[in-house]
Amino acid sequence: MSTMNEKRLTPEQLQSLTGYRPLRTVSKILLFFALLAAVTALAWQSESDITDWAAYAAAGYLWMSIVTFMHEATHNTLFAAKWQNWAFGIVTMIPLMVSFVAFKEDHLEHHRYNRSPKDPDAFTMGKRGVLDFIAFYAYIAVGGLLTFLHFNLIYPIKYFTARQWAIHLGEAVLKIACVWALVAWAKQHDMLGPVLEVWLAPVFVFSLLNSMRFIAEHYETPWDQGKLAGTRTVTSNRVHSFFWNNINWHIGHHLYPRVPAYNLVQLHAMIAPEIAASGAIVDKSYSKVFLNALLRGPESKERLDQALLQRSERLELTQPV
Repeated sequence: MSTMNEKRLTPEQLQSLTGYRPLRTVSKILLFFALLAAVTALAWQSESDITDWAAYAAAGYLWMSIVTFMHEATHNTLFAAKWQNWAFGIVTMIPLMVSFVAFKEDHLEHHRYNRSPKDPDAFTMGKRGVLDFIAFYAYIAVGGLLTFLHFNLIYPIKYFTARQWAIHLGEAVLKIACVWALVAWAKQHDMLGPVLEVWLAPVFVFSLLNSMRFIAEHYETPWDQGKLAGTRTVTSNRVHSFFWNNINWHIGHHLYPRVPAYNLVQLHAMIAPEIAASGAIVDKSYSKVFLNALLRGPESKERLDQALLQRSERLELTQPV
């Protein structure tokens, strides 16, 4: 995999981008959890299906906010102390029933081998066989269930050391205890149905949004050409950037994963000439990228080369003479 010219900032520039802002971070976390509690309370009290599902959609959207904080924790850029990142990651993954240590190890491997045969997240690339199509569209439809199976069972069985298994099993015990306590309380008060609804309906919405975001970050970017070329930034809009903690500014994150989310827009501006010179892909809309992926299906090397050629030709036609 090519990694040439992928470290461009001077040490001084990088240092200016990697400082922690604990007050900003904690304030934003509290805000998002407060909003999540508010829309959950709205759904709990509402007797309207329309209001319920509007609240569930908002809650699912806010769960993306929480998960992008968790993503920061995997890189130890959320808090200065490593144990705080671990604690936040483990606790916030309880409602999603996903192993933080498995996500962390998988995600760091993804960064190490981005868009290459060793990338554990490169399931969109294959030979467009039957299983490729099943995996691709199943992830879009039921990504939450597949994520649960992958991080709780498949990845640990394939890759974990004894230490990682110990952490993983400890997380599992904590999650089981929390779910048991919640279900026991709900059954005691004859509220199991409503409790499961306000918990799982937003998780389903989150799953759909997460699939859209995840696929857009790397789908139809050059294969095995390094972190810069193999990542897409989606400029999207300020609402997504604020609530999803700038994860859409993804090229800079892959080049410099130690830069906290609140500095990714500044980082993008600093490396914009290199992004343009390399031909790395910057798009404007998550929905446009996702719809294209939905229509085109899983990738193959041949179809990817064709898609990149067509994109290059379209860009040449739109360039001023």
